[in-house]
Amino acid sequence: MTEPAWLTVLTTTDSEEKARALARGAVEARLAACAQIPAPVTSVYHWQGAVETAEEWQVLFKTTAARYDELEAHLVAAHDYATPEIIAMPVVRGSERYLAWVSAETAPTATL
Repeated sequence: MTEPAWLTVLTTTDSEEKARALARGAVEARLAACAQIPAPVTSVYHWQGAVETAEEWQVLFKTTAARYDELEAHLVAAHDYATPEIIAMPVVRGSERYLAWVSAETAPTATL
Protein backbone atom coordinates (compact mmCIF):
# COMPACT_ATOMS: atom_id res chain seq x y z
CA MET A 1 0.00 0.00 0.00
CA THR A 2 1.35 3.40 -0.93
CA GLU A 3 1.55 6.25 1.54
CA PRO A 4 -1.13 8.92 1.06
CA ALA A 5 0.04 12.19 -0.46
CA TRP A 6 -2.17 14.33 1.81
CA LEU A 7 -3.00 14.29 5.49
CA THR A 8 -5.30 15.89 8.00
CA VAL A 9 -3.32 16.28 11.22
CA LEU A 10 -5.14 16.72 14.52
CA THR A 11 -3.99 18.23 17.78
CA THR A 12 -5.78 19.63 20.84
CA THR A 13 -4.99 22.34 23.35
CA ASP A 14 -6.69 23.87 26.37
CA SER A 15 -7.73 27.28 25.00
CA GLU A 16 -8.99 28.92 21.85
CA GLU A 17 -6.11 31.40 21.98
CA LYS A 18 -3.53 28.59 22.01
CA ALA A 19 -5.38 26.79 19.20
CA ARG A 20 -5.28 29.95 17.09
CA ALA A 21 -1.55 30.38 17.76
CA LEU A 22 -0.80 26.78 16.76
CA ALA A 23 -2.90 27.17 13.60
CA ARG A 24 -1.35 30.49 12.59
CA GLY A 25 2.21 29.32 13.24
CA ALA A 26 1.85 26.21 11.08
CA VAL A 27 0.16 28.08 8.23
CA GLU A 28 2.67 30.95 8.34
CA ALA A 29 5.51 28.39 8.16
CA ARG A 30 3.72 26.72 5.20
CA LEU A 31 3.63 23.42 7.08
CA ALA A 32 -0.15 23.39 6.54
CA ALA A 33 -2.23 24.97 3.81
CA CYS A 34 -4.98 25.73 6.30
CA ALA A 35 -6.01 24.92 9.82
CA GLN A 36 -9.54 24.65 11.17
CA ILE A 37 -10.57 25.17 14.77
CA PRO A 38 -14.00 23.68 15.50
CA ALA A 39 -15.92 24.41 18.68
CA PRO A 40 -14.44 23.05 21.90
CA VAL A 41 -14.68 19.35 22.64
CA THR A 42 -14.85 17.50 25.94
CA SER A 43 -11.97 15.07 26.34
CA VAL A 44 -11.97 12.20 28.83
CA TYR A 45 -8.59 10.51 29.27
CA HIS A 46 -6.16 8.77 31.62
CA TRP A 47 -3.37 11.03 32.85
CA GLN A 48 -0.91 10.34 35.66
CA GLY A 49 -3.02 7.57 37.19
CA ALA A 50 -6.37 9.38 37.13
CA VAL A 51 -9.26 9.79 34.72
CA GLU A 52 -9.45 13.43 33.70
CA THR A 53 -12.13 15.44 31.92
CA ALA A 54 -11.27 18.71 30.21
CA GLU A 55 -12.55 21.11 27.61
CA GLU A 56 -10.11 21.29 24.72
CA TRP A 57 -9.91 22.97 21.33
CA GLN A 58 -9.12 20.84 18.31
CA VAL A 59 -7.00 22.09 15.45
CA LEU A 60 -7.17 20.27 12.10
CA PHE A 61 -4.26 20.94 9.77
CA LYS A 62 -4.47 20.21 6.01
CA THR A 63 -1.01 19.25 4.74
CA THR A 64 0.99 16.86 2.62
CA ALA A 65 2.72 13.70 3.79
CA ALA A 66 6.01 15.26 2.69
CA ARG A 67 5.56 18.07 5.27
CA TYR A 68 4.35 15.88 8.15
CA ASP A 69 7.68 15.48 9.98
CA GLU A 70 8.28 19.24 9.95
CA LEU A 71 4.70 19.94 11.07
CA GLU A 72 5.00 17.45 13.92
CA ALA A 73 8.31 18.98 15.05
CA HIS A 74 6.76 22.45 14.89
CA LEU A 75 3.75 21.37 16.97
CA VAL A 76 5.91 19.63 19.59
CA ALA A 77 8.09 22.75 19.92
CA ALA A 78 5.14 25.18 20.03
CA HIS A 79 2.81 23.12 22.24
CA ASP A 80 2.69 23.49 26.01
CA TYR A 81 1.41 19.95 26.71
CA ALA A 82 4.03 17.45 27.90
CA THR A 83 2.53 14.85 25.54
CA PRO A 84 0.47 16.64 22.89
CA GLU A 85 -1.97 14.69 20.78
CA ILE A 86 -0.66 14.72 17.22
CA ILE A 87 -2.45 12.30 14.92
CA ALA A 88 -2.25 12.14 11.13
CA MET A 89 -5.18 10.79 9.17
CA PRO A 90 -4.77 9.96 5.47
CA VAL A 91 -6.81 11.76 2.88
CA VAL A 92 -7.75 8.95 0.53
CA ARG A 93 -9.79 11.05 -1.88
CA GLY A 94 -10.56 14.70 -2.43
CA SER A 95 -11.23 17.42 -4.92
CA GLU A 96 -8.35 17.55 -7.39
CA ARG A 97 -8.28 21.37 -7.28
CA TYR A 98 -8.33 21.47 -3.47
CA LEU A 99 -5.57 18.90 -3.08
CA ALA A 100 -3.47 20.72 -5.69
CA TRP A 101 -3.93 23.89 -3.62
CA VAL A 102 -2.81 22.08 -0.44
CA SER A 103 0.28 20.84 -2.28
CA ALA A 104 1.09 24.29 -3.68
CA GLU A 105 0.61 26.08 -0.35
CA THR A 106 2.82 23.65 1.56
CA ALA A 107 5.61 23.42 -1.01
CA PRO A 108 8.88 24.36 0.69
CA THR A 109 9.58 26.86 -2.09
CA ALA A 110 6.12 28.50 -1.99
CA THR A 111 6.26 32.26 -2.29
CA LEU A 112 5.81 33.93 1.06
